[in-house]
Amino acid sequence: MENKAIEIINLHKSYGNKEVLKGISLSVDKGEIFGLLGKNGAGKSTLIDCMIGLKRFNDGQILIDNLDIKTKPLEVKNSFGYVPSEPLTYEIMNGKEYLEFIASCYQMSQEAFESNFNFLKNKFELADEDLLRPIKEYSHGMKQKICLMASLIHNPSLWVLDEPTVGLDIIVYETLVKMMKSYVQNKNTIFVTSHNIDLVAEICDRVAIINDGQIDLLINLNKEPFKRRNLKTIFFKVYGEKL
Repeated sequence: MENKAIEIINLHKSYGNKEVLKGISLSVDKGEIFGLLGKNGAGKSTLIDCMIGLKRFNDGQILIDNLDIKTKPLEVKNSFGYVPSEPLTYEIMNGKEYLEFIASCYQMSQEAFESNFNFLKNKFELADEDLLRPIKEYSHGMKQKICLMASLIHNPSLWVLDEPTVGLDIIVYETLVKMMKSYVQNKNTIFVTSHNIDLVAEICDRVAIINDGQIDLLINLNKEPFKRRNLKTIFFKVYGEKL
């Protein structure tokens, strides 16, 4: 358990009479990039919502860095950064104001904020003049950059990304991929869902395919690297379809 960033044990989640997660169990090691693939409605976003404490689940247990999301929700939420599929911000603020607001939620010192802010703005290639403009004037890609920066501003050890590449242009996409690769070099961990199978095949150490609320297949792409090339075919086979 000591080396586990995430431990999900027999997780069940229902909406009324509809069971969406049907006994999910999986673990994610510290320092790895773990990918979750599945069709729309398979349960990917519901699983993430349960992981980050956004939705209550019916049965099972979720441990983040050995802390239970049900009994230690604040401690758990301080340990991760979360990026939703659509950028959500207070658009009346400018970029820096929004990041300062997020930093204040984590009770960061001004010194720590300024250090992380300067590091991240350089990584995501955002100019000072853009960060002083209202977010409502930003392009979709710039809004997503602000959300990515906000998720990392407090130096979390776990980065949870739900469809992070939706609507990104190629330049922002490449910036994100580089950032994800560098993020795990310091024993940090990434949990990512994506419809972009090529992205998952390129950067993930392991990948799980969810089908009808259950983990259908778990692949170690480091031990079986040839499956990186064939991941799209494998995904379609899980769903009984052909490319």
